[in-house]
Amino acid sequence: MAWSIGAQPINWINDDFRDLGASTTLEQALAEMREAGYAGSELGHRFPDDAAQIVTLLKKHELRLVSGWHSTYFASRAHDDEIASFDRHMEKLRACGCDVVIVAECTHAIHSDGTRPLRFRPGLELLDANERERVFAGLERAAQRAAAIGMKVAYHPHMGTVIQDADDVDALMRNTRELSLLLDTGHLRFAGSDPLDVAKRYADRVVHVHAKNVRTRVVDEARAHGWSFERAVRSGVFTVPGDAEGAIDYAPIFDVLQRAGSDRGWVVVEAEQDPAKANPLQFAQLGRATLRRLLGA
Repeated sequence: MAWSIGAQPINWINDDFRDLGASTTLEQALAEMREAGYAGSELGHRFPDDAAQIVTLLKKHELRLVSGWHSTYFASRAHDDEIASFDRHMEKLRACGCDVVIVAECTHAIHSDGTRPLRFRPGLELLDANERERVFAGLERAAQRAAAIGMKVAYHPHMGTVIQDADDVDALMRNTRELSLLLDTGHLRFAGSDPLDVAKRYADRVVHVHAKNVRTRVVDEARAHGWSFERAVRSGVFTVPGDAEGAIDYAPIFDVLQRAGSDRGWVVVEAEQDPAKANPLQFAQLGRATLRRLLGA
């Protein structure tokens, strides 16, 4: 199956910092998503919780549901409770026609706290040995449950969480088997890792891609001055593929994935910017045109 190209509503309406895009309706975001040529959308906080309502809403805009983020707390909460929460989210996605569940471990996460400076070191250092084992075991258990009904769990490395750079991804992949990977190019690059190297190592486990670009000048400022994730986002650390300010070369990344037979599933353009500074439709169109040129999709 060839790549399908989707978008993240966070490009219009931010989930972590909700004043960004607060005046934009979900209907406007979805209409512009379709206008820019996308085939699907991931979930965001403005979506209804009911699967049937989600499907109806997206069908109105000729879009499909791609997937949706689920926060896990396997390091700090009872696994049976976490699995029950995961199952509910997975079943909602399944009812919407999705085959991938996006997860990220959010014990000790600081990405939504504007008072906390980012750490540019492996996030797993924040966990003790027992907590790390709980994370690996919990995520593998979730992935096995998904596999039993024909779905995959794609782990999302994310700045400000306990799995954010290539060292963290290496440990996660080494300690799991069924778990798949969401290749988020922007978060890996922001963390100081090369997304191309990660793609080369784990192409056979990549089932979902976030095509998120970064502005090096903002990354450098964030590192030099101990910025929070919020300040970096508001300062424009992220952008879309095709932006002249973007640091990531996507052609070799997609070449690696395609040669490994991983040219399937969804590539999602995600660039959480301040919509008052970066017109969401214009950037959505730029990202879409770039992926069409690179992937022919």
